[in-house]
Amino acid sequence: MVIDHVALYVHKLEETRDFFARYFQAIAGSEYHNPKTGLRTYFLTFSPGARLEIMTRDPLPDGNPAQTTTGLHHLAFSLGSREAVDTLTTQLAADGYPVLSGPRVTGDGYYESCVQGPDGCRLELTA
Repeated sequence: MVIDHVALYVHKLEETRDFFARYFQAIAGSEYHNPKTGLRTYFLTFSPGARLEIMTRDPLPDGNPAQTTTGLHHLAFSLGSREAVDTLTTQLAADGYPVLSGPRVTGDGYYESCVQGPDGCRLELTA
């Protein structure tokens, strides 16, 4: 059994699609729109096949991404090397995305940073 995809509600659908395409080489499928419910989505595909569904609708209430709550906490991307983690973390910071931690070696041995992406989504970048 495999997880098919993870879904994430966002306010800025196109901005989020473009963010994942630019920084994580995601390939976006066609937009799905259900005019009856107002739901709009894109499926983003990452190599070697993981998928993320980004969704929005109006109205969409805000959560507080700064608080630790039940539910999805972060998305983790393995970049393959410490240099790749350092480079992408630096690029995201220069482009205005807050670095929440790292890059650093964690207590369990990961080399990682944590960056806040669009709509407060926490992204863990690992070697």
